[in-house]
Parts: sequence; structure tokens; C-alpha cells
Amino acid sequence: MPHLDIVTNVTILNGVAIVSALLQVIAQCTAKERNRFIIPCIAAFVLLLLGYVLFLVLYITKNPTDTKMAMWVGLAAGGSILVSFNWWESYFRLISKNSSSVFLKSLCKDMTTCQNVLHIISSLLRIAVTAAVLGAYVPLSKMDWKILKSVSSFERRVIVITVGVQLIASALCHWFALAACKMHALRRCFILPLYLASLAVMALFVIPVIVYYQDYRKNPTKDAITNFSSNKVEYFNYLIRSSLSWWLGLVLVTIHLWHLNVNRIQRTQDLFMRRLYEGAFIEQSLLLNTRFDIQIKGGKKQEETAMIYLCATMWHETYDEMMKILISMFRLDRHRPKTEPKSKDFTFEAHIYFDDAFEHVEGSEESHLNSYAKNLVEVIIENIPDQQIIRTSYGGRLVITMPLGNNIIVHFKDKELIRHKKRWSQIMYLYYLLGWKLMKNKRNRRNLFLLHQKEKHNTYLLALDGDTDFQPTSVMLLIDRLKMYPRVGAACGRIHPTGSGPTVWFQKFEYAVSHWLQKTAEHVIGCVLCSPGCFSLFRAAALMDDNVMKRYATKSTEASHYIQYDQGEDRWLCTLLLKQGWRVEYNAASDAYTNAPEDFKELYNQRRRWGPSTLANVVDLLGDTNVISNRNKSMSKLFMFYQLFGIISAILAPATICSLTFIFNIGSDVALVISVIPPIVFLILCFKLKSDTQITIAGILSIIYAFLMLVVTLSIIGAMIKQQTILTPSSMFVIVMAIIYIITAIIHPQEFQLVFYGVLYIVCIPSAYLLLTIYSMVNMNNVSWGTRESKPAAGAATPVTTTRQTTVEKDWVTELQELSMNHDMRLQEGWLDEVKYRDEFTLTLCIFLQEEEEFFVELQEKYLKPLPDDKKRQKTIASDLKNLRNKVNFAFFMLNALWLVATFTLQLNSSTFSIKIPKIDINLHGTGEDVQIEPIGFMFILGFATSVVVQFLAMIYYRICTMIHYVAFLDTEPRQQKLKEQDLHQAGQRVSTTYLLRMLLTAVTTAASASISAT
Repeated sequence: MPHLDIVTNVTILNGVAIVSALLQVIAQCTAKERNRFIIPCIAAFVLLLLGYVLFLVLYITKNPTDTKMAMWVGLAAGGSILVSFNWWESYFRLISKNSSSVFLKSLCKDMTTCQNVLHIISSLLRIAVTAAVLGAYVPLSKMDWKILKSVSSFERRVIVITVGVQLIASALCHWFALAACKMHALRRCFILPLYLASLAVMALFVIPVIVYYQDYRKNPTKDAITNFSSNKVEYFNYLIRSSLSWWLGLVLVTIHLWHLNVNRIQRTQDLFMRRLYEGAFIEQSLLLNTRFDIQIKGGKKQEETAMIYLCATMWHETYDEMMKILISMFRLDRHRPKTEPKSKDFTFEAHIYFDDAFEHVEGSEESHLNSYAKNLVEVIIENIPDQQIIRTSYGGRLVITMPLGNNIIVHFKDKELIRHKKRWSQIMYLYYLLGWKLMKNKRNRRNLFLLHQKEKHNTYLLALDGDTDFQPTSVMLLIDRLKMYPRVGAACGRIHPTGSGPTVWFQKFEYAVSHWLQKTAEHVIGCVLCSPGCFSLFRAAALMDDNVMKRYATKSTEASHYIQYDQGEDRWLCTLLLKQGWRVEYNAASDAYTNAPEDFKELYNQRRRWGPSTLANVVDLLGDTNVISNRNKSMSKLFMFYQLFGIISAILAPATICSLTFIFNIGSDVALVISVIPPIVFLILCFKLKSDTQITIAGILSIIYAFLMLVVTLSIIGAMIKQQTILTPSSMFVIVMAIIYIITAIIHPQEFQLVFYGVLYIVCIPSAYLLLTIYSMVNMNNVSWGTRESKPAAGAATPVTTTRQTTVEKDWVTELQELSMNHDMRLQEGWLDEVKYRDEFTLTLCIFLQEEEEFFVELQEKYLKPLPDDKKRQKTIASDLKNLRNKVNFAFFMLNALWLVATFTLQLNSSTFSIKIPKIDINLHGTGEDVQIEPIGFMFILGFATSVVVQFLAMIYYRICTMIHYVAFLDTEPRQQKLKEQDLHQAGQRVSTTYLLRMLLTAVTTAASASISAT
């Protein structure tokens, strides 16, 4: 290659497609289907072979007596042909598949199994061969190694810069090309730029020669005659023909890429046969490394239709909250209609499970719908009058047909017939939807396994709360994650709390920080530990795995079970999935809105459930670190260490908050007393007083601590100005957090306004991490739900209807009959009533209804039978919960006491144990003084900074991935749906942004490829 001119070296790179063309011809000929591209691949092979013939003729006829040049030409041609064997795996896979040879099939299977190891070994071998060739070139060329050592520093700098540019440009080109494929911009941002890259480089070297030749013809000179002799012109013509033959051959051998079916966020291993790329000829490597599939004449592959079950749980939701969830379901009905569907990617069916929907009315033998259930009926009647009411063994069912054909089935649960509370509602729909509906058409045992496995992977459950508000876009983005990655068992969206007031403002910032940094970090470096039940998509295969659904249906028998199983059911379900090796992911573009507690008491009761259950589940995972890291590839031991650091920080949060008062210019002993007395008093009162009184005291202390926190913050800022330095633990904490939060908010422009709630969040830190922690730990034995236990606020419920009065003698079906009197509602009062055996369909329907009733009876008997009112057992469980509370609290607060005493002791002996750091002023100049930092404070800053930096870097990477996914979604959705304001906010602006991103991607890919080729 060094003995050939640069134009030849650039153009011969396109000749590396010759073996790919030959193997493509063989694969096309052996395929059983009638393929579309057999003629182009034959033409490609002929053109590439013609290019090599012209290349050999060009240099051999140029000087037949020059044997050394003939040797270099032969080496160049042979080397490029050997390089072309690099991409034989994709074609060999198809050849072995269509072949009857058992040896080829087994060889392909073995190679696929150890593919990564083979790639590593082959890469190391190529490095060794390249080094050997370079080492042999020097003595064969009769050069001295001293010449290489005597290279000037300028030349070395040029070589290093050239190699650096080539490495960076090839890496960028590979990444942008991969992003283009995932964005579903395969043609305009991947294929076309790579085609044009070789032409651009050839034009860069050839056009000046052509221009110079034209000048020679107009004004010949002595030098020009020497440069453009007849031999040179003929040589130039041969070179142009050879270059065009190679380039056209490359285009034809990759022409199938124009019709390649690529899904949104396609996996890299599904896009490219090899995960590595060849930096020396990056554009050829990317084009030829793309997976090759036989393109059948007459159409695309049928996309498998997924089945989505929307599962919402209700209890004491208000009228407005019920409207939100129903409107969201109506949106999805319009987006994916059952009648005249425009897309076959998924179908859905909505289920609402209304817990404790009945109440006893004096003077009546039948149970009646309570006020909350009646609110739901009012909402339904206002929107959809066409309904069916069915009696069931667990209470009742209301079947609603939405305008475009999809169904909503409301299950009214009677707690005297079936077990109530949220976890048992989830178990009810898990067994009903996955154990009955998924299996009802697969009773033939011969085909059961294969059909069932396929159905399980294409069936998803969307867990919802009764007040969740979402768009169809959010659901589809979650479906993409589970469709594309088979080991993803669950995916959750970005939850936005709604409401008004300071309590909600605090939660908005808290949720934002949690999703911006914590969930993205878990997604990138490991797995999301909790997929919230208000908006999460679960894969049926994951839920039906061993020790997941069956273990989830376990009845609480020990004190710890009530905390881990019932207080945080969504987190426990994710714990079971993670232990079985499934991955749980987060999608920031899937927005969902849910009502947040607006009352201070309700917020504390909610977190009283969440805190202990989170601690129990994380400790459960950490206890099985070795097993989980071996079974779940996404959860490494390093990630488990990251979680360990997080849980230790959470445990020691109260003591850390107490140490904030140390900043005042008072003695350390006095500061300790001042900081510890209020929490200790509150801790003692929490053991003695009722829950409501505890919350009242916590509210008063929260106000006091808020003013104290404001003073602390201003004192830190004042100390930085006074001392002219930022290298103190408190100063670094404030500055680093402020910078990270502001940059993070800028990267999330649509949520930037939430950063202003950060001021409220800062002053509420003692309430959230000190008082709330104490309240949660002390009331761990309280396993009541804590929220929505009161009646709906005035004005929140639907207006009372005075025209329809229900007598106490009427049962709930009669009530609904009266409610639907003027709405043409279809009523079915029983499983077999009014069913006539007129034809086969009616008979099948009757049998189906009877089988489903029998299924529910069996399910209730086995898993959902109401728990007996055993007073003795309840007292035993209450006593066990108190004992567990006392043990956990002793360990918890003892650790905090030890941490506080250690910090206090080191401060008293700061002159002995402190770490001295040179004091630097704001202008980054040394002052000659030292800043003393105690070791524990330094360790805290170092650990906290490392954790935050990891989260911040993971967030930046994740934002890029989210952008790629969202742009791909906008491009692949039908235009009539893409621009609807109901589905996409500011659609015009987003489409414009997408267009600019694609144009930028095209330009960068082309420029990077051209830079590599030129290098």
C-alpha cells in the first residue's frame, strides 16, 4: 500500500466487498423463498471482480518489467480480498440455515454460542499479524530501525494527531451511524452518507487533477506535457474505471439495506453481526457488517401483535380522579381502535378492580354499592351508555364498550366474598388475566408449550392507579422497551405528581430529582429497583416465572411480611423479578400524572408505608448479592455496592441532619446538646402518643427546622464570602448540589420550572430526612394504608342525583338498572340467565361463562378467600409487629447515635484527627492557610460526590438514549396520529427539532466518514 498512490489506496477499500458479494449470491441461490435482490448481488460481484481486473491491468501494463511493483500490487489485491472475509458470518448463518448439512448447522450454532469469544480472539490475532507485518516490513525494505527512532518531534506530533483524528472520527462515525439506525433514519442518515463518503474523498483527489488536465489542454506547457503524457492519461482513465466499478459494486452488494426492516431502538446485536468496527475503512465496515436477510418478493414480515391489559385498582378515588383514568382509556381507544384498526402493533383491554365496593344497608339483605362505586357508575353513564352488568362470585362486573370497540371491564369486589386491599386486587387480575384469559384458548397440550411461550412474551400488563392520567404515546414507548429487549420484565415511566400547595410543590421537586438522577443511574448501571404501580408495564412471561406470581400471592404470616409484602407491594414485586434474573427499566419519555397527597398528614402516612418497605426490600436484595449478581446480568456486585452506600446514607440521614447545627460559632458540646434534644424528644413522644398527635408535633417542628435550615444555608454562603474559600464540607455540599441540579434542570427543559421548588425542598430537608424518618420507623408496626381513608372532600365528588331514589330493599343490580334506565344499557343478570341454546356460538358462550365462574370460585378458595376475623391472631401479629419495630429501631437509632458520637468526638479532637487542605480563595490562589476537615466529614463528601457524579454522568448518557428513542417514535408513528395535540404536546416544535437532529446526524456521519477516508 505505501508504494501505491493515495487515490488508489482510497478506492481499493471499496473492493473489500467482493467476498460478501460472492457469499450473498450463494445465500440468495440457496434460499427457498423467491428473493428480490439476486440480480443486484450478481451484478455487484461482476463489478467488483472487474475492478480488480482493471486494477491489475493498470499497474502491470504500466511497467511490466517492474517485478517489485507487481509484488506490491498483488499484496494489495490479496490483502483487500482477505479483509473481505471479515463479514462472512451473516451470510454463513443463512447458508447453513437453508442447507441440509447437519455439520453446517451445528457449526453455526456453536459459533453463535461463543461469538464474543471468537471476536476477541480474532481481534487479538489481527493485532499480532499487523504488528508482525510492520516488523517485517522494515528489514524487507532494507531500512534501519534507527530511521524510525530519529523522527523529529514535529513529525511525531503530526503522526499522533493524525492517528488521534482517525480514532476519534471512526468512533464518532460508528456511534452516529448506530444512532441513525436506532432513530429509524436508516436511509438518509446511514446508507446515503456512507455511500457518499467514498465518492467525496475520491472527488477530493480526482477533481483537482481533472481541472489541471483541462488547463493543460487549453494552455500546454513543458511541465504539463511531462505530467500528462499519453501513458499518464491512460493510467488515469483505468483508475477512474476501476474506482467506479468498486464503488458501484459496493452500492449493489448493500442495496438490500434500503429495504431493511428496522424497529425503533433496535438492539445493536440485531443491527450488526459484529459489535466491533474497522476504523481503517469505517464506511465499508458499517455497510457490510449490517445483518443480511433474504428479502422476499411481495411484502414485509408480519409484525406480531401484542396484547395489553390495562389494570387499574380503585378504592376511595374521587369523581375527578375517576374521570382522569377513564379519559386516558378513551384516548387509547381512539389511538388504537378495535374497529377498523390502522395499526396491528398491539390490542388492548382495560380492567378496573374496585376494592371494597359494597356496603351493608340497614333493612336490606343484599349488599349495596357504596358512594365511591356509585361515583364510578355516574362517570361511566355520562360517557358510555352502552354497558353490560354481570353478577359474579366475587361481587359484580360492569362491561363497557368504548366508542371504537375496545372494552373496559369494571370488577366490583365485595370484601365478604373475596380478599380486599391492593395487593390482593393485583393477585386477582394476575391470575385472571394470565392464568385464565391467556390460557383459555390453549387447552391442547401438544401445542401448549410453544404457543404459551410466544403468548407470554407478547402479553403485557399495564399497572395503573385509579387516578393515573396518561397519553397513548407513553404506553407505546414502554411497549418498545419490552418488545425490543426480551429480558426486560418491567418498565416504568416518568411519574408527575399533581395537585397544589406546598406539600405538592415539595413532592414535585423530590420526584423530579428522583427520576432525573436516581432512576436514570439505576437504569444505566444496573436495574431500577422499584417500578411504581401507578404506571408500569409488566411482561406476562416475567410475572409467570418461577417464584414470582406464586410467591407474590403468599399470605403474610410473619411480622416482617406485613411490612415487605403489603406496605410496598410494587417494590416487592420488582424484588421478585430481579431475583429471577429479569431486568426492570425506566423510560423518561413515558409521562404519567397522578394525584399527590396535598395534606401534611396524608404525606407522612404515605411515606410511613414506603420507608420501611423500601428498607426491607433493599436489605433483602443486598442479602442475596452473590445469587442475584450471578443470575441477573444487569446487577453486578459493583451496582450492589452502590445500593449499599445508598441505604447506609439513608440510615444515617437523621444523624447527618443533626450535625448541621455544628456550624454555629458555639462549643461542640453545646452544639451536640442543641442538635440532639429535639429529635430525642420527638422520638420519645412518637412511642407514647397517637399517630395524629405525632404528625401535629412533626408539623410544628418542621416549621421550626425550616427556619433553621434557611439560617444554615445563609450561614454557609456567608462563611464562603467571609473566608474567601469554598473548600469546606458544607460549602462543597451546597455548591455541588446547586450546580448539578441546575445543569440537570437545563437538560430537562420541559421541567426546568421545577428547579424553583428546590428552595422549598432545601428548607424541608430536616422534616423529610429527620422527622419523617423517626415517624416512619417508630410507626413501623402500623400496617394500615394511611391514605384515602377519609371521605372525599366537598366539591370533589360528583353532584348528588336527587331524581333517582333507591329503596333499601333493592339490590345493587336493581340500582344500576335504575341508573341506566334512560341510557339503553344492556343488562345480564347472571351467568346463564336469558341464554338460549340456539346455535353453537351461544352454547360456546354459555360453557365459557360457566368455566370462568368455576375458575373464580377456585381462585377465591385457593388464594383470595377472605381472611377470618381471628382476634387472637390479630393480637399476636400486633405484638410481633411491635417487637420487630423495637428491634429494628434499636439498631437503626443506635447506628445514628454512634455516627453522631464519632462526628462529635472527632470535632473535639480536630487538631489531632483533622485533615488539612490548603486554603484556596475564590480566584483559585493559595492563601497560605489550611482548612481543617474531620475524616468522617471528608469521607462523607467524597462518597456523596462520587455517587452524585455517577448519577450525573448516567443521566447525560440516558438523556441521549431517550432522545434517540423519542425521535424514532416520531418518525415511525402515522402522520395523522403524530400531529394530534392530545397525544403530543407542541407537535410542530418537536417535529421541527426532529428534522434538525436528523440533518445534524447526516452531516456528522458524512463528515466523520470522509475524515477517516482522507486520513
